[in-house]
Amino acid sequence: MTKLMGKGSVTLARALVVCAPALALGACAVPPPPPPPLACDACAVAAQAQATANQALATAQQALARSSEMYQRSLVK
Repeated sequence: MTKLMGKGSVTLARALVVCAPALALGACAVPPPPPPPLACDACAVAAQAQATANQALATAQQALARSSEMYQRSLVK
């Protein structure tokens, strides 16, 4: 304990005085930029969902047209 209270404490005090301005500047430093937003991924997923929905709609319209055609043929016979 006596060794810490001797020259070591003076050296520690000097180190704190010398490093204090650097620590203060580090605390005021500009933070790093935020990560890129996830909007790009969300837009890609939304575009894929829209394409899938469009494909499903086209398939349903084709099925409706074919069933209507088959119904019309059944009426003629």
